[in-house]
Amino acid sequence: MKLTHLVASLSLVGLIGFAASGGAAAADKLTVAATAVPHAEILEFIKPELAKEGVTLDIKVFTDYVQPNIQVSEKRIDANYFQHQPYLDEFNKSKGTKLVSVIGVHIEPFGAYSKKVKDLKSLPEGATVAIPNDATNGGRALLLLAANHLITLKDPKNILSTPRDIADNPKKLKFRELEAAMLPRVIDQVELALINTNYALEAKLNPLKDALALEGHDSPYVNILVAREDNAKSPAMKKLAAALTSPGVKKFIEEKYKGAVVPAF
Repeated sequence: MKLTHLVASLSLVGLIGFAASGGAAAADKLTVAATAVPHAEILEFIKPELAKEGVTLDIKVFTDYVQPNIQVSEKRIDANYFQHQPYLDEFNKSKGTKLVSVIGVHIEPFGAYSKKVKDLKSLPEGATVAIPNDATNGGRALLLLAANHLITLKDPKNILSTPRDIADNPKKLKFRELEAAMLPRVIDQVELALINTNYALEAKLNPLKDALALEGHDSPYVNILVAREDNAKSPAMKKLAAALTSPGVKKFIEEKYKGAVVPAF
């Protein structure tokens, strides 16, 4: 009887240990949504190092700016890495979500591109300008145009400006608002397109060589790792945040993107 009890006890301990290790493995797996360039590339770079620390990284590539936030909020995905704080703030406000920033990683200077003119001074009267249709990136595009004296805004500090907030438009520019991912595809159809750097890179545009206007490196639009309030401070998320802001990642960003993407740490 004693032997039977001993075997049963050892079996129970083994089962508990197995369940605990399985639970730990599940807790240390992070599914992160990202746009392909540069976010997913940076995540792929740190994936092996995180594995050594016991965190399995599952990277899901998205082509839009809406689903990554919705799926994190609905707990279908643990975190995302594609957006800046002004976009997150506006998303939370409009969708009623409570997503939070974990850490800032990099800046992607926003740019103006054209296949029809060589500089902004050559932009003809009545030219069509394509800008992102989401509130923050649309406002960001208009701020860049205002900084280059193509338009004047009613409130130069309003990051949520829309074409309706333009006070002066001397060239009578016509604005076409499109989903951000679509902008590189219409660059041949318009005189000017304001494109987020991740989509510009995907379209083989070099911001430092091809952009007619580019945000400075002091841009406030730092791309951030985003999670929920309930998991933002989990051990695995802290390891991910540390990996994204490591010296190795800083060197990777500087060498791979050569100024088109700038570390923010």
